[in-house]
Amino acid sequence: MAVYKDEKQKTWYVSVRYSNWQGEKTRKVKRGFKTKKEAQEWEQSFLNENAGSLEMTFAEFVEIYKENQKHRVRESTWQTKESIIETKILPYFRRKRMIDIKSSDVVAWQNKIMSMKDETGQHYSLVYLKTIHNQLSAIFNHAVRYYDLPKNPALIAGNMGKEKAKEMLFWTKDEYLKFSEAVMDKPISFYAFEMLYWCGLRLGELLALTAGDFDFENKMVRINKSCQRINGVDIITDPKTPKSIRKIQMPDFLVAEMQDYFATIYNLGPDDRIFPLNKSYMHNEMTRGSKNAGVKRIRIHDLRHSHVSLLINMGFGAVAIADRVGHESIDITYRYAHLFPTTQKEIAEKLELERS
Repeated sequence: MAVYKDEKQKTWYVSVRYSNWQGEKTRKVKRGFKTKKEAQEWEQSFLNENAGSLEMTFAEFVEIYKENQKHRVRESTWQTKESIIETKILPYFRRKRMIDIKSSDVVAWQNKIMSMKDETGQHYSLVYLKTIHNQLSAIFNHAVRYYDLPKNPALIAGNMGKEKAKEMLFWTKDEYLKFSEAVMDKPISFYAFEMLYWCGLRLGELLALTAGDFDFENKMVRINKSCQRINGVDIITDPKTPKSIRKIQMPDFLVAEMQDYFATIYNLGPDDRIFPLNKSYMHNEMTRGSKNAGVKRIRIHDLRHSHVSLLINMGFGAVAIADRVGHESIDITYRYAHLFPTTQKEIAEKLELERS
């Protein structure tokens, strides 16, 4: 037994030897337990975790999952995952042992989640239900891959909800020009939306831009970071994907506009953000401008779709567009296939000639 009583402090402590991840023998001491039972429970949990034993509870395994995964994704992405785990998954599975969780438990959990309502009194959307289930399945997949769980009970139970791509809306150039005129009364809003529409930026990329990212002589803007608000604080992170790191050629009129905007900012340094705004402000401006311009309200990300749509209509191919907006060309082809001019008739005609 590695549980002892501290006679001086009148508490219990654990002293246990184990092999760390490098196979080295080491010692762990944990103090301050009020009862012997609490100390013994902690000792067993610690040994289970370090042995990778699936005798551990779901809550104990989640701590291992967090430690293994939280540094592999962007902080904002992890924040979303952790919220789902803490509020939608742990309350149900917390005390169950990993080896005891069956597909029937997952189905019962699904029924409970599907009956829940949000703060507005509405049931969760099908897309959100699928997101919740996918997170549970990811935890079990981690156990299958690295800790020898025989099977994923969430996979056997089947998904709930369904994946439905958000409707992709666009503004025509004329609609955007009406909108941009409607927000000219606030210069910072006008110039921000100009960059979004004419360069096809993501909102996080826009908000992270600094003065040093602009090369007016060569008419280029550099995209190499993103701005995320985490726990009420703006954090500059790496861009969404390696492909997102790029340089974008700006049209002459946009170069002139941004030079005019820079001239209005007092004592602007190369590392200063030129749009020290937040997403809430931009969403409110999107609503205000759309209403005043009399155009349909689209999401800010739809400005990026609008930029791609404009380039397709101008005759540019998927590879050139992908390089500009920071996507893989196959993604452009897949996402915007319905916008590219159809070549089916031309293909059929050439096949007819080939056969004859």
